[in-house]
Amino acid sequence: MPRATHEVADVIRLFGDALLRQETVSPARQRVMRAILACRTSQLGGHVESCDSCDYQRIAYNSCRNRHCPKCQGSRQAQWLEDRAEDLLPVEYFHVVFTMPEEIAAIALQNKRVVYGILFGASASTLRTIAADPVHLGAEIGFLSVLHTWSQDLRHHPHVHCVVPGGGLTADGRWVACRPGFFLPVRVLGAMFRGKFVAQLRAAYERGDLRLQGSLEPLCDPVAFAACLDQVMAKPWVVYAKPPFGGPLQVLKYLARYTHRVAIGNRRILDVGNDGVKFRWRDRANGDRPRTMVLPGVEFLRRFLLHVLPRGFPRIRHYGLLGNRMRAVKLATCRLLLGAPMPAPAGVQLEPVTHSPERCPSCKVGQLVRLRLTVLTEPEVRDSS
Repeated sequence: MPRATHEVADVIRLFGDALLRQETVSPARQRVMRAILACRTSQLGGHVESCDSCDYQRIAYNSCRNRHCPKCQGSRQAQWLEDRAEDLLPVEYFHVVFTMPEEIAAIALQNKRVVYGILFGASASTLRTIAADPVHLGAEIGFLSVLHTWSQDLRHHPHVHCVVPGGGLTADGRWVACRPGFFLPVRVLGAMFRGKFVAQLRAAYERGDLRLQGSLEPLCDPVAFAACLDQVMAKPWVVYAKPPFGGPLQVLKYLARYTHRVAIGNRRILDVGNDGVKFRWRDRANGDRPRTMVLPGVEFLRRFLLHVLPRGFPRIRHYGLLGNRMRAVKLATCRLLLGAPMPAPAGVQLEPVTHSPERCPSCKVGQLVRLRLTVLTEPEVRDSS
């Protein structure tokens, strides 16, 4: 796959100073900007690589390792997927998406750690509660949830993607499968998710955990906040269940696209210039139709930085059977009941994670071997916030 010709770093280089002059940018977002600018440049130092079959050598610059950098997610993704392959079961897998109304998304933007945490907790509790009900499945399930906070045009749109095996363990130790092609009723999921989310948000407000400033300042009045919650309780909340995956290999391919994403990848950027930033996006409201958009450079950066997460906030979480404490034991029980060996999926093709392959670009035969490291000049930009 060809390298991207334009990068988020180019946008920061061209419009970053203008953004800083026009509005206040938090220290966390400034760290992300500096990290992306420094990534794979001489600023971070590098290492010498030499071919083991010819005399070719090159200097490869070090990466920033910031989780918001479009160039730094591939290696983490590859290791994470290798670990997840051990968790897969030979059953149908389902993809369930939980999102929130715009009124709550506005509150989330000022209270990311609190409201994103509620989003994770309410969606996970909803899935586990309804799955445990004998009317539906009557079993403990296991799943992982991945937080995305963006739409295709980079607007703030927080939602979680849940990947769930189609079955679970009953209290008496049996495996029970869901109906083929059907997991849980989305209307029931949506109603319970709405109730759990609003209850937790109200509790956070009463504890004084929410910051409400600027356009949200009127919500500091308890009567106004209660009216806002009544308004969102009166509308349906979207829970979307996509068709099931074909099997474990398809699950891994899906996760390869979703788990370690950032708001926009460099390959979606078509042009960066004084007129702005042109990029590809898909119009979900019109049949996923491919489109292009041009945004002023400062507006592009403003939207991109909306999706910087609080430092240390985990955006991939595991629940139920996949919870870290009992994962190995419970998955072994599931495989025994399913008569399934440890899965060994192969052939998952991921996008290249480095600027060049490990094979020597000169002789096309040898492999590049790292010889030595140079000293980092600014370790601060390695911050993984």
